[in-house]
Amino acid sequence: MVTGGSSGIGAATARLLAAAGFPVVVGARRVDVCEVVAKEIRQTGGEAVALALDLTRPDSIEEFAAAAISVSGTVEVLVSNAGRSAPGSALDSDPDDFAQTLTVNVLGAQRLTRLLVTPMVARLRGDVVFVTSETVSAPRPNAAGYVSSKWGLEGLARALQMELEGTGVRATIVRPGQTLTEMGSDWDPQSATEVIESWIHWGLARHSGFLQPDGVAAAVLAAVSMPRGTHVSALDVQPEAPIASPTDDPAQPQLHQTDKEPPT
Repeated sequence: MVTGGSSGIGAATARLLAAAGFPVVVGARRVDVCEVVAKEIRQTGGEAVALALDLTRPDSIEEFAAAAISVSGTVEVLVSNAGRSAPGSALDSDPDDFAQTLTVNVLGAQRLTRLLVTPMVARLRGDVVFVTSETVSAPRPNAAGYVSSKWGLEGLARALQMELEGTGVRATIVRPGQTLTEMGSDWDPQSATEVIESWIHWGLARHSGFLQPDGVAAAVLAAVSMPRGTHVSALDVQPEAPIASPTDDPAQPQLHQTDKEPPT
C-alpha cells in the first residue's frame, strides 16, 4: 500500500513495487490520477487498485484501510509517503495552515499506521516505510510547517521502531534529499524564489542536482526486500552532483553531455 500514490515518489514506488511482484494499492485525494497510475501498472502485467485517501479526514483513512484490506486480503507493506508542503516562516505561518501540514504529514500517518501495522504485529511480519526528508538532518528556513512535520514523522518512526522490536515487523525511514516532484508546484512564484534564495544563503543547496522519484522508490524497494532477520532502520538518499569537467571551476560545476537531459 502506497499513500500519495498519484505522482512523484509515491507513483514511482507503486510502479517499482508492482514490477517486483507486489500487488499494489495506491491512495491519494486525486483518485482519478491514482487510477491512471494503477492502469499503467495493470497494462504492464502488474496488479494495482486505486482508492481515495484524504489524510485530513479520519473517516477517509478508516474507509481506505478497510477497502485496501478487502481487496488485498492482507497488507504486507505500507509506504507512508503522502505529504503536504507550504512556504512559511515560523512567525509568519498561519497557525491553521501550519496545523494542516502537521495533520497530513504526522497525524494522518499515525492514524493509518495504527490501523494497518497492528494486524502486521498479530501476523508477526510486515514492513512499514516512512518517507521523510533531509530537512530532518538539515532544517530549512521558510518551511517551518514542513520541517516540523517531518521531524515529527521521524520521531513517530523512531519510537515505533523500538516498540516493534521482536514482533517481526520492520519500520524503516527513507530520507530523500531534493527530488523532482510536483511538491511545491502550487507555490506562488515569488514565495518560491524567496524560499530557494534563503536556502542558498544557508548553504542548503550545494549543487543543481535533483533526485528522480525512481531513485527514492529504489530505496524503498531495497528496504522491504531485505531478507528476514535484516532491518534497514534508515536510508539517506541524496542526488549526485552534476559531473564537472576537470577544467571547470569547482564552485560552478558544469554537466558533461549525456544521453539524459539534466533536471531543471
